[in-house]
Amino acid sequence: MSPRRLRTATRADLPRIHEVRTGTAENPLTDSDNVTEAEVLWYLDEAIFLVSEDERGVQGFTCVNHQTGHVWALFVIDEAQGRGHGSALLDAAMARLRAGGHRQAFLTTGSGSKAERFYGARGWSAMGANRTGDTVFRLSL
Repeated sequence: MSPRRLRTATRADLPRIHEVRTGTAENPLTDSDNVTEAEVLWYLDEAIFLVSEDERGVQGFTCVNHQTGHVWALFVIDEAQGRGHGSALLDAAMARLRAGGHRQAFLTTGSGSKAERFYGARGWSAMGANRTGDTVFRLSL
């Protein structure tokens, strides 16, 4: 297997990014109207939007708001989970936030999910639940 590689996402990656987003059993995207094209393009053009790829192509992505420190999305397709794509994406995005002067980052994820355990194991602190019951996490940078 060739090594994992991180890079900035491009418009050409969007079809595969959509496959990754819909190729995860946890937190499935059940209503595509919840993610607008305008949002995706804003992250692509203005924010931190990274992909992780291997010899088979893009296996995961993250979108982080560089203005607020909010992790909007971090997904790795089911078949590639456990191979370091998510950790590498998260580490790279947090490094960019630190370099931009941020002192913290935050995100929300489903309560009791694998993602909740993933963030907790990486030093993120659970701050409680939001109004929909998702766990709110914060990371000091």
